[in-house]
Amino acid sequence: MKKAIIQLETLTCPSCLQKINRAIKGLNGVNQDSVNVMFNSSKVKLEYDDETVSIKSIESAISNLGYGVKKTEVKDL
Repeated sequence: MKKAIIQLETLTCPSCLQKINRAIKGLNGVNQDSVNVMFNSSKVKLEYDDETVSIKSIESAISNLGYGVKKTEVKDL
């Protein structure tokens, strides 16, 4: 398992948070209980199984919604 902190472009509305939350939780391999989208800091924290889903797939799920990913930090748990 890995832990990721993804810095996004500035989020402008609370519904953005819900869209991102749903998209990430819908990915196989993401620990749904760990997903935390933080509106004020425009960050997403989550834990995922890197053998099931890649960080690139998670970033793509966010980008496909129209939200820019600035940078990602990944750490082993």
